[in-house]
Amino acid sequence: MPTLSQAIEVRLDRFRQKNRIQAGSLITTVFGDAIMPRGGRVSLGSMIQLLQPLGVNERLVRTAVYRLVKEEWLQSEALGRKTDYMLTPSGRRLFDEASRQIYATDIPGWDRRWRLILIVGELDGRLRERLRKALFWHGFGETVTGNFVHPTADLEKIMESLVSEGLDEVLAQLMPMVAVNARAQHCATDNGMVREAWNLDGLALSYQGFLQKYEPIRDALATCNQDELSEQNAFLIRTLLIHDVRKLLLRDPQLPEGLLPATWPGSRARHLCRDLYRKLLPLSERHLDAGVRLASGATPQASQVVVRRFEFGTDLDTGDSSAA
Repeated sequence: MPTLSQAIEVRLDRFRQKNRIQAGSLITTVFGDAIMPRGGRVSLGSMIQLLQPLGVNERLVRTAVYRLVKEEWLQSEALGRKTDYMLTPSGRRLFDEASRQIYATDIPGWDRRWRLILIVGELDGRLRERLRKALFWHGFGETVTGNFVHPTADLEKIMESLVSEGLDEVLAQLMPMVAVNARAQHCATDNGMVREAWNLDGLALSYQGFLQKYEPIRDALATCNQDELSEQNAFLIRTLLIHDVRKLLLRDPQLPEGLLPATWPGSRARHLCRDLYRKLLPLSERHLDAGVRLASGATPQASQVVVRRFEFGTDLDTGDSSAA
């Protein structure tokens, strides 16, 4: 078994050696996991310092932040020669939705009814693609008939989210409904519906890769002297852990246990993420206490949402230090 230092260096080196690091995606991970519980704003200089040990240089951070502002995920506020960045209202709404998936530990039960969104008539190709992406974000699968399906989604909230995402013009052509069984979409069984609407084989392989990356770190951490783990490395591994699991969970439809294969690796991945995150949390928070600053020079304090993550697995908000 590798030592803790060896296991951590393997993961960090593999990330740094990527041909192309997607700095924008990594910044969104840091915002959601580390910055949102500290009031949701951070100076550009702090973000540069936090990401530099992962091989993301200042130029990459500045370019990625500029793009996120242009895409209306982030907004800026200057204070003298320094600048704070924070989420836009629409960006925060998407982060809130993602956080509920990432930090929840339980998948909802199933009442054995399918939630369907039917498209009535012809829909412009551009609008249909925007609708497909929006519904995939919420875990919906697409059937061979061109409609969308999910076993547990709240249809009323989904319709409201489509309006907030600028898709109100398509609502007149959507028919949300609840079906008792899969035959409503010409599938013989519920498992047939799952096979038709989602590629679980590909997702399972991705989960297996996640387990291979982080099980050695969790196992080494369980047997090592805690002094072997630095505050900075705790933050870096915590960031990559959430970065990787975020990409997986936002592809995962969160199907009830009865619709999943018996050896579904997603369940193991959730437990691994929860256990490793808890162990990394205290030291990684000390690193953030020392490194996160606002343009004013103030140190934003973490709210209690950080402590509550993975404790209860129920509807955690993202927190705001100003309200804590």
